[in-house]
Amino acid sequence: MIAATEEEKKFYGGNVEIVTRSADSTVYRIRNLFGDAVMTTYQVFPGIQLTYNDVDTQECSIEHAETGNIMEINHCREGRIECAFKDEYLYLSKGDVAINRKDDAAHDSYFPGGRYSGITIVIDTAYAPNSLSCFLEDVNVELSALSRKFCSGSECCVMRSKPCLEHIFSELYAVPSSIRKGYYKVKVLELLLFLSGMDIDPAPQKYYTGAQVQLAKQVCRFITAHLDAHITIEQLAAIFHVSATQLKTSFKGVYGDSVYAYTRTQKMQAAASFLSKTDQNVMEIAGKVGYDNGSKFARAFRDVMGVSPKKYREQSS
Repeated sequence: MIAATEEEKKFYGGNVEIVTRSADSTVYRIRNLFGDAVMTTYQVFPGIQLTYNDVDTQECSIEHAETGNIMEINHCREGRIECAFKDEYLYLSKGDVAINRKDDAAHDSYFPGGRYSGITIVIDTAYAPNSLSCFLEDVNVELSALSRKFCSGSECCVMRSKPCLEHIFSELYAVPSSIRKGYYKVKVLELLLFLSGMDIDPAPQKYYTGAQVQLAKQVCRFITAHLDAHITIEQLAAIFHVSATQLKTSFKGVYGDSVYAYTRTQKMQAAASFLSKTDQNVMEIAGKVGYDNGSKFARAFRDVMGVSPKKYREQSS
């Protein structure tokens, strides 16, 4: 086991594991009872790192520590991630970009769908050169000005999916190893130069209160614990003593899907696990996820998983 440095523990938490470390990169892993998060980090410039995040858990808790004046740029490639600020929350989904100071954001991370992948660019202004013209003469980017532009308030600056930003990030997900080191330098400079010249969208972001988020998560836990039942919105609203509208709005805000769509996906993923790990017949498995009609179950399974239950079991064997 490779020991993490104190700085790494401060950033990733005391329970971080180092999977591998080389001259160019370090692979970190944080595990919990529900899965893990793997972060592959590359040093691009002094004080500037690029990290690929591959998360297979709903929650990733890191004890709070002072991290200094650090600016983060996050791009969501797949899944959904929660950004928490005091008692307000917003969510990134596919293609979204968020820029914030590390000390503004919560140190814990929540991934509503249980899966997430994306890129984080971390800029430590204590070590990074203020002007990136030192790397390329015409790249007129001052990091302090960039930080003031996007992180002047206490809120996170979020840019919803834009083709211009997606173009820059998409190329970072398929970089040949032979040119990786130089390519990261070129792309990070391109991104920072582009951000320094772009206008901030004045449209207000949709924040959700702590009460709304707590309600959505309680509903999610209840659904997950009762996958064998058919529960209506009205029943859920009665259980949690809220209106149906309040419940639906809160849930979709956090999970990005309606209660019905989310529940069906969870049921089919549970059914897929039964199909691959047990020898129970299809109707038995259908009953475990609340279906008493084989045709309806097969149709729902195909809609979510892309193949029939029988085909899925064959492919998994």
